Amino acid sequence: MNKFTQTCALFFTSLYLITLTNAATFDIINQCTYTVWAAASPGGGRRLDRGQSWTLNVAPGTTGARIWGRTNCNFDANGQGQCQTGDCGRLECQGYGSPNLP
Repeated sequence: MNKFTQTCALFFTSLYLITLTNAATFDIINQCTYTVWAAASPGGGRRLDRGQSWTLNVAPGTTGARIWGRTNCNFDANGQGQCQTGDCGRLECQGYGSPNLP
């Protein structure tokens, strides 16, 4: 293996390891005058009253994610329910939910 190939292999291996070891943190803040139910996949979801926040830590190696807001939600004690917008059928979403419609 020549020196250039060795250098490239080392660089890309290092880049791959950096990607796998770095996580992302999102601070989600409800600045609306009404309650929203924040959702994330992966990550779940939770109710946010006006001014409340949720810190979401995304695991290292995550290659795709989505964060969205839901409105007019009702959930039972088991976290099952529905929302008028962005519904996924649960308080803590397992999938991406439905698109928000006007």
